[in-house]
Amino acid sequence: MNERDLPAFWVVIPAAGIGSRMLADRPKQYLQLAGRCILEHTLDCFLGHPRLLGLVVCLAPGDPYWQDLPCAHDLRIERAAGGSERCDSVLNGLQRLRALGAGDGDWVLVHDAARPNLARDDLDTLLAELAGDAVGGLLAVPARDTLKRAGPDGRVVETVDRSVIWQAYTPQMFHLGGLQRSLGAALAAGATITDEASAIEWAGLSPRLVQGRADNLKVTRPEDLLWLEQRWKA
Repeated sequence: MNERDLPAFWVVIPAAGIGSRMLADRPKQYLQLAGRCILEHTLDCFLGHPRLLGLVVCLAPGDPYWQDLPCAHDLRIERAAGGSERCDSVLNGLQRLRALGAGDGDWVLVHDAARPNLARDDLDTLLAELAGDAVGGLLAVPARDTLKRAGPDGRVVETVDRSVIWQAYTPQMFHLGGLQRSLGAALAAGATITDEASAIEWAGLSPRLVQGRADNLKVTRPEDLLWLEQRWKA
């Protein structure tokens, strides 16, 4: 699909987490990577795309780091309040998109703040594959390694069939109205929501899996940051 034929889209970046497993002096999205912070690299994945309609970053109350970033003054970026959980932040971001003029049928991509290695080809593939999809979907990667189910004693109970297991990545792409309703209803019901796709699943729909690159990793531990630094230098 030609680039100009791709659907237009909005982006929500939940960036209110603290990233405790990084054992750092600041939230992981503000750690340095190749001369800039992780969040700046993450935003670049979308800001350079001609089909972007607007982008909302959901920040923790009193966030002291955002205002010092050059991108904080980019007129294409809006702010929304981050919540106690990811889903709360995303809901706030969706509400902000409504205020910016987004409608029920508009596509919204939700992407992890600490996932800075999204390839442009993957982004375009996601947009192209889901352009006419009634539900939406997400980038994902088929499981590569043998998977074991553990018992409470830490011993293997069984080997899981990996051929039907995928690892969920982001962006996750859904229509604003459907995502907002699904998230709100799931939270009101006390359901456990780990990502946007799980809210859509809870609503009885089946998101589509779009295979992406395995190096679109989420920085979670110090070794993830080191791996990216080494890869980008190569």
